[in-house]
Amino acid sequence: MTALIIGGSGFLGNELIRQARAAGHTTAATYATRPGDTSQAEWYALDLRHAGRLDAVMAEVRPHLVVDASSGKADWATTAEGPVRIAMAAAKCGSRLVQVSSDAVFSGARVHYDETCLPDPITPYGAAKAAAETGVLVVHPEAVVARTSLIIGYGRSVHEHLVHELAAGTHNGALFTDDIRCPVHVADLAAALLELASGDAAGIHHLAGPDALSRHELGTLIARRDDLDASRLPTGLRARSTHPGALDVRLDSRATQRYLRTTLRGARQFLDHTG
Repeated sequence: MTALIIGGSGFLGNELIRQARAAGHTTAATYATRPGDTSQAEWYALDLRHAGRLDAVMAEVRPHLVVDASSGKADWATTAEGPVRIAMAAAKCGSRLVQVSSDAVFSGARVHYDETCLPDPITPYGAAKAAAETGVLVVHPEAVVARTSLIIGYGRSVHEHLVHELAAGTHNGALFTDDIRCPVHVADLAAALLELASGDAAGIHHLAGPDALSRHELGTLIARRDDLDASRLPTGLRARSTHPGALDVRLDSRATQRYLRTTLRGARQFLDHTG
């Protein structure tokens, strides 16, 4: 099969490429500014704001499955409208589609969120992601929308880099003790996304780890794994900061996990420095 990874130059995209090739898929990937540093994929420049360019890439690649792991942050044209263009192109080509979404679609008001919960975003990024979810499933009902949380792994995530900078004293900031999420390892997430893309699932799915941790708890685990001094990690409260966003959002992934072969490990397991 041929797989197309939208946003292949990112952290998750790079892992998706690696695993798709390992599974024997012919793999193509897109980038917004520069291609990734792997030769395991055929690279295509793509601005999701331009439907004509997307159609040209789809026509050339002719993918059996598409995973959209792109990140346009709060830019509405890219993050909200871009995935809908991808879904329209995938439906036209008869391609399987998995759209990666985020726990940012939730406000945190109810803390625990399973796949039946409706989005209630409180940030521009969350609103764009929520709009993308709705649009994708309207134009491509057979698509999968996979919500996830903080992505960790191999020391290369932004969260791991931040912990190292804070421990070294080269970055000003704090790790919030009241900001709680369910981190997932990038390898587990990529495997689960490709499993969903290769099957016949549709609709909303949650792909997050089972451990709910504050940013500071997560940072402490990362520091211990990497032999850093965890006592040097500054703490703070998001509720008292200028950073907008939900405080406590815990994705419940049990319904999705029940029929996945891929195990979504908790952060306490995959960051265990003794393992």
